[in-house]
Amino acid sequence: MTNNSGKSPVLLIDDEAEIRRAWEETLHLQNFMPQSFEDAEAAITTLQTDWPGVVLTDLRMPGMDGFGVLEAVKRIDPKIPVIIVTGHGDIPMATKAVRLGAYDFIEKPADPEMLLAVVGRACELRRLILENRCLINRSDDGYRIENHIIGNHPKIERLRQKTTVVAGSDVNTIIYGETGTGKELVARALHELGPRKNGPFVAINCGALQETLIASELFGHESGAFTGADRRHIGKLEQASGGTLFLDEIESMPLSQQTQLLRALQGQTIERLGGKSPINIDVRVVAAAKEDLEQASEESRFRPDLYYRLAVATLTIPPLRERGEDIALLFVHYVSSACSKHGLKIPEISEISLDELRGKSWPGNVRELVNAAERYALQLESMSTGFDRFDASMSLPDQMDAFEKKVISSALRRCEGKVQETADYLDIPRKKLYLRMQYHNIDKRDFVDGA
Repeated sequence: MTNNSGKSPVLLIDDEAEIRRAWEETLHLQNFMPQSFEDAEAAITTLQTDWPGVVLTDLRMPGMDGFGVLEAVKRIDPKIPVIIVTGHGDIPMATKAVRLGAYDFIEKPADPEMLLAVVGRACELRRLILENRCLINRSDDGYRIENHIIGNHPKIERLRQKTTVVAGSDVNTIIYGETGTGKELVARALHELGPRKNGPFVAINCGALQETLIASELFGHESGAFTGADRRHIGKLEQASGGTLFLDEIESMPLSQQTQLLRALQGQTIERLGGKSPINIDVRVVAAAKEDLEQASEESRFRPDLYYRLAVATLTIPPLRERGEDIALLFVHYVSSACSKHGLKIPEISEISLDELRGKSWPGNVRELVNAAERYALQLESMSTGFDRFDASMSLPDQMDAFEKKVISSALRRCEGKVQETADYLDIPRKKLYLRMQYHNIDKRDFVDGA
């Protein structure tokens, strides 16, 4: 869906008519295109993938509340920014909404300047997201696999060659690789280089779903199919019809769901939970696993018939430690990408620093390297001390908290304690930065005038 008016649409949802009118007037004056609704469910029906605007919704409403709006919008397009408006007493709930994926929250009564600033930033983010999607989907420009699966090591060259061949065969495929090696990148390459490139690419992480939700996510459900199913939900298999379904961490899928998946792939038909009519699908499945599924099937931990249905072709991604000559190339590439993204000058990277990188084991593989490159590009840590700083005796949450506190403190020091400038620098909403500063007991005054 495109918007040719030059105005960014804003979907307003609030059960109080006076508040809706006030929001509309404020947004109209600043060249936005507001559309207001009293009923959240009616508002959601107007949205679709690639809708070019943002959603501004009250938190407490009869029927579907702000959390329900957020969940419904994420199902339609997870990249549509949702801004929550809340009373002062509901700030903990608004913070929870941010953790669940809301773009930002605003306290009532909403200050007009703050409202316009937050909505403006959200609209700009949405515009950039849609522009990026257009660039990715321009099939006439061609998809160059070497721009996505990067490296000069012979193992990577062979992976690119085999991926290109398998992509053209349009068969179900299993991708093996450790965490962080780039299994989804290879899955996308199979899609982009194959005959289904103009169809959808739909991804689902089987390991991140509760067992009770997997069937609903895969097959969908009708309204009333179970407690809480208040509307129809289109499952991933149906969404991916005509394209590719990427099943990450498939080894974690329960055996009962494997049986249902096998039946769907054999017949290329599904039934939504609570439905009575079969629905035809046309899906290519690319599955990713960290362990050998053939061995798992021999040990009765994975269905052998599903394994053979999926393993028409297999691809294996080498861990980063097995292609050490690519480490420097990848690091420079991702530092450059991060600097371009943040509008920064590329910092000098010495050969001594690169040697240091080559000597690391990189248990997190390319994902860990990308994270290190981003930190280096932002000059948050030096090469010699930053990567091995955390105490191994600390718990993972404590290590994450320590790292986040350091990132925020370094950015505040760089921006001389200016919170809005720091939020822009870190590319996060100002409210979210304030909340994280409060959580870590960080005082902006400690960073003023070089303090």
